[in-house]
Amino acid sequence: MSAVDPVAAARSFALADLLRRSALRHPDKLAVVAGDVRWTFAEFHAAVERVAGAVAARGILKGDRVAVLSHNGWEFAVVSFALARLGVVMVPINFMLTAAEVAYILEHSGATGAFVEDSLHPVIDEAARTAGADLSLRGWIALAGEDPAPGWEAVADWVKDEAATPPAVRVADDDPLRIMYTSGTESRPKGAMLSSRSLIAQYMTCIVDGKMEHDDVEVHSLPMYHCAALDCFFGPDVYLGATSVILPRPDPDLLLETIERERATKVFCPPTVWISLLRSPRFDETDLSSLRKGYYGASPMPVDVLEELQARLPQVRLWNFYGQTELAPLATVLQPEDQLGHAGAAGRAGLNVETRLVDDDDEPVPPGTVGEIVHRSPQAMIGYYRDPERTAEAFRDGWFHSGDLGVMDEGGYLTVVDRKKDMIKTGGENVASREVEEAIHTMPEVAEVAVFGLPDPRWIEIVCAAVVPKEEGGVTPASVREHAHDRLAGYKVPKRVFVTGSLPKNPSGKILKRELREAYVDAAAE
Repeated sequence: MSAVDPVAAARSFALADLLRRSALRHPDKLAVVAGDVRWTFAEFHAAVERVAGAVAARGILKGDRVAVLSHNGWEFAVVSFALARLGVVMVPINFMLTAAEVAYILEHSGATGAFVEDSLHPVIDEAARTAGADLSLRGWIALAGEDPAPGWEAVADWVKDEAATPPAVRVADDDPLRIMYTSGTESRPKGAMLSSRSLIAQYMTCIVDGKMEHDDVEVHSLPMYHCAALDCFFGPDVYLGATSVILPRPDPDLLLETIERERATKVFCPPTVWISLLRSPRFDETDLSSLRKGYYGASPMPVDVLEELQARLPQVRLWNFYGQTELAPLATVLQPEDQLGHAGAAGRAGLNVETRLVDDDDEPVPPGTVGEIVHRSPQAMIGYYRDPERTAEAFRDGWFHSGDLGVMDEGGYLTVVDRKKDMIKTGGENVASREVEEAIHTMPEVAEVAVFGLPDPRWIEIVCAAVVPKEEGGVTPASVREHAHDRLAGYKVPKRVFVTGSLPKNPSGKILKRELREAYVDAAAE
C-alpha cells in the first residue's frame, strides 16, 4: 500500500481545504480587505500557499507548534491558513500579555517558531529568552511599517515569492491545528487543542444558526487571536466565500466609517463595543443602511441597549452567541426573534451541539433549576495540551463541563447565571451577579456595571458593584444602592459600590472580574 491512502486523500476535509475550495468556486470574488490589500479568493489562496512554502522551507513540520503574537491584519489571516495547510499547530497569543506570560505559553506549548507584529517583537524576544525557546521560524508582521529586527524575516516578502511551494501534507480530521490558551480562572492558562473536525463542525453551526451567506461583507475588528473573531466569523466567511474586511482594532469611528465605505452587511461586537458605536457622535451621520446582521457575545446585552439598537438600526437582526474556547467556541444561539422575549438568555443549543444542566453529582436537573452547563459536540476540543488530568475532569461522564452555571426553561432556552466561581454566596444565600447587574443597568445614569463578590468577616462574602456613570458625578454609591433596593431582595443589594471611570476588559470586550476583586479587596475590608 502507498504511503498516502488514496481514499483518505480524496475524502480530505481539513481546515485548509475550505480556502482552496472557495478559491476554486469564487476565484475573482473579493476575499480579504485590510489596509491597502484587496485580495480576491484566488490571490488570498496564492498568498497562503507561498507563506506555507516559506514556513516549510525553514524546517517547520506537521505537528510543530508556532506562536502568533499580533494585532489584526492580512498577515494574521494568511498565517492562520498557511499553518493549517501544513498541519502545523497555531498558538495565537493575546497581545496584551506580559513577556513573562508569553514565556509560559512558549514553554508550555513547546513552540519552535513565531510570527510577531513589529511593535511587539521586544515582548516575544524577552519571552523566548525566558522560556529557552529555540525559534527556528521568525516571521515579521510589519503593521507599523518597521523593518525586520535582526534574525526576523518579513512575511510580506514571503507573499511575493512565487517560487515558494508547500509540500503535500495529509491532515486528518482530528490532527490538532490550534492550541488556544484560555484566559482561565486558575493561576496558569490551559491550552485547548482544536482540530479540523472541531473547527469545521463549529463553522457549520455558526453558518446555519447565524444565517450567514456567501454574499456577506463582514467587518472584523475584534482581535483575531481570540476564537470568537477567528472562528465564529472569519473562518465561516472563508468557508462560504464571503468578504472579510479586517481592522486592527474596534475603534468606533473607524468601524462606522468602514461599514459605510465597504457596504458591510454584518458585524460582530461585544455589548461594550455596540454601546461605544451608539455613543459615537458619528453614528447618526453614518450611512449604515447596508448593515443587515449584528452579533454579540462575551456577555448578555442589557435590555435598554437592545431596545436602543432596534430603534436606531431597525433593519439589523441581532444574534447572541454564547460558548467557550473548548467548544471552538459556539454552543448556544439566541435568535433575532427572541432578543426581547428572552432578553438576557444565551439561547438554545446550536446545530451541532447538545446541551444540558447537571447538579454536583453530574445528574440532569429539571427545567428552572440552576445547574452546571455541559455539552456534547463534535466541536469540542480534543483535550488540554499536556494536561490529561484536567482533560479527564472536563470530560467526565462523557460530557464537556463548562464550569458555567445556568437555568434552562421548558423550551430549551438557556440563561447563563454565572461562572461557578462568580456565584456570590452571601450569608448562606446565592446571588447571581448578572441579576444584580441588570437591575443596576436600568438606572439611566449608568453606562456600565460589573457585580462581584469580596470576602467579609460577617457575611463570608458580600455583593459589590463597580459602576461607570454616563457623566461625571451622575451617580453615587448611595443612589446605586437605593435604585437596586427598589428592584432586588435586600440580600442581593450591593453592600459596597465603587464608582469608576472604566472597567477592566480583555480585547474581546469581556469584563475582567478577577482584576476588580484584586483592585477593591482592600477597600471592601475597610
